[in-house]
Amino acid sequence: MGHTPSALGTPAARREGRDKVTGAARYAFEHVPPGCAYAWPVPATIARGEVVTIDDSAALALPGVLAVLTHASALRLAGPDDPTLAVLQNARVPHRGWYVALVLANSLEQAREGARLVEVAYAPQPHDVTLTTEHPRAYTPEEANGGHPAVRERGNADAAFADSPVRVDAAYVIPPEHNHPMEPHAATAEWQDGRLTVHDSSQGSSKVREALAGLFGVPEGDVTVVSEHVGGGFGSKGTPRPHVVLAALAARHIGRPVKIAIPRRQMPAVVGHRAPTLHRVRLGAEQDGSLNALIHEVTTHTSQLKEFVEQAAVPARIMYASPHSRTSHRVVALDVPSPSWMRAPGEAPGMHALESAMDELADSLHLDPVELRIRNEPTTEPDSGRPFSSRHLVECLTEGARRFGWSQRDPQPAIRRAGPFLTGTGVAAATYPVLVSPSTATAHARADGTYIVRINATDIGTGARTVLAQIAADALGAPLESVRAEIGSSDLPSAPLAGGSSGTASWGTAVHKACTALAGRLTQQDGPLPAEGITAQADTSADMDHEQPYARHAFGAHFAEVDVDTVSGEVRVRRLLGMYAAGRILNPRTARSQFVGGMTMGLGMALTEGSTMDAAFGDFAESDLAAYHLPTHADVPVIEAHWLDEPDNHLNPMGSKGIGEIGIVGTAAAITNAVHHATGVRFRELPLTPDRVLAGIQGLDGGTTRMPR
Repeated sequence: MGHTPSALGTPAARREGRDKVTGAARYAFEHVPPGCAYAWPVPATIARGEVVTIDDSAALALPGVLAVLTHASALRLAGPDDPTLAVLQNARVPHRGWYVALVLANSLEQAREGARLVEVAYAPQPHDVTLTTEHPRAYTPEEANGGHPAVRERGNADAAFADSPVRVDAAYVIPPEHNHPMEPHAATAEWQDGRLTVHDSSQGSSKVREALAGLFGVPEGDVTVVSEHVGGGFGSKGTPRPHVVLAALAARHIGRPVKIAIPRRQMPAVVGHRAPTLHRVRLGAEQDGSLNALIHEVTTHTSQLKEFVEQAAVPARIMYASPHSRTSHRVVALDVPSPSWMRAPGEAPGMHALESAMDELADSLHLDPVELRIRNEPTTEPDSGRPFSSRHLVECLTEGARRFGWSQRDPQPAIRRAGPFLTGTGVAAATYPVLVSPSTATAHARADGTYIVRINATDIGTGARTVLAQIAADALGAPLESVRAEIGSSDLPSAPLAGGSSGTASWGTAVHKACTALAGRLTQQDGPLPAEGITAQADTSADMDHEQPYARHAFGAHFAEVDVDTVSGEVRVRRLLGMYAAGRILNPRTARSQFVGGMTMGLGMALTEGSTMDAAFGDFAESDLAAYHLPTHADVPVIEAHWLDEPDNHLNPMGSKGIGEIGIVGTAAAITNAVHHATGVRFRELPLTPDRVLAGIQGLDGGTTRMPR
């Protein structure tokens, strides 16, 4: 095949980019089979109780309406592993927004109007949706998400904290947050001769196929789920959601294809959310800043349907050296929608609390916050004692500080002022685990000299198609333009979902293995390839069936500069800089996009994104983009994303770490720490909206400033 420069590490453009900007790329709702009907769901309007009667007569009288599905008429499904998928199966209403009916019509407008006309009578029951640390039903689960023990202890943290000469004891509040991908959750379903074909907006179509096959009692081989193009997910599309079940139910019921897209305002109730987390962080240190004790306690909520425990105390187990530590999780089952995955679950809220507390400790010690983190750098992972496969947090902090101009910072807060504006800078560290799952793939050499890699990976906007082609080209020693990656269908070789920043590592390992095997076969080939070509297969299950001797994590450092308007309370981020140690960067163009996207999301977490659970009505008050404020172009400054050259031979054949989530992890804390530096006021509840900031900074010109929550 001859020597070809490696495609890995080059800024190759996204292969589907032109299709997306010209409209040629079709998303789940854009597939329109002949005779396709439209569905519109009817959500419950009580927070807890039962459906008594459903009057669908007005809806059925509407021209174009085909049927109204309810728990009385829908097909009985097999019991799902995930109770949120048991839609239209009984009269129970576990939370407001739970679907109680589905209207089917010839057009979207007819379905929507029909849903408005459905009248539902309920038998409401008392509900409780309010999370507090003192809630009487709070309990300690066996595990937090990801299989992490709910509680981990080393030494005697309480005694060490009490004996420490310098102590921080602070509470932080992070509200519910919503994923809100640009493309809403949507599906188009069609039954033909007992086979089900679904186009779904999902981060992993293999899981959707498995769920649908189980629910409808058909072999997995009779179900095809296609997720060719997905307009973002941020975790909310990482598991099957009710819309895909409704689409399949409806299509079976009327014998026609059916499509559904969840209305934006209904999404917070049915596609998961980041659960609120109440944090108490206690840090005990010597006068030189070395930690004696680290205690991080988290209380969160879950639904009455299933247990989901945001693993927000887990990052404290790996970040800083401390001989005494306790990290714990408590959870309360409330009458709320089921929380679920959202970008950097656990790390995003947990690191915000920890890094805010570290900043408070640095302030108490009159020590530079960068230096404080460096002084507490561990030699091995504190919780497990395992060596790190690579850890370059100190280099991220020092190089990030150099690029940001940190040395010019006056540590004294509330002294940089221009008219009504106070300016400050802040720093926070970041981490995210290296995750990988078994995968399969095939690599095919065609007689014309081109190659096809097949794997059921999912590109949710990250550039997976492009990077997998780069990995294949590198393993084959072939030009990148000669390799095509086929992804996004459950009929392809099985692969895990796009989530946990694990996609490239999981899929790439299988692709590399298949292409390496194919390259070996090609070197043994005499003469031209047969007309049908040559195919090699790979399965990485056996390669991952052993315990890792190393602690594997990506690390980073975030720096922020903000202006605080003392008249309006508005916080404006002037600049953000992220410095990352994330293994080998396989494509600088797509990597920078991921880092910058994560940092932008962290900006939203800090300043604009927050949801309120209405105690009386039992639902989220901020349910659409008019009320749940995402950062816009006007909110986002020029963001710098840089990385270290970090070869790590203990990861995978590419030497890569996940980069999709670490960008959000430390950004919010860097911004709130910068706000403290600007104002001298410590804000411990997100987001830092103008009303909250203005209330906190009252009295800065001579009066007494109260400490906000």
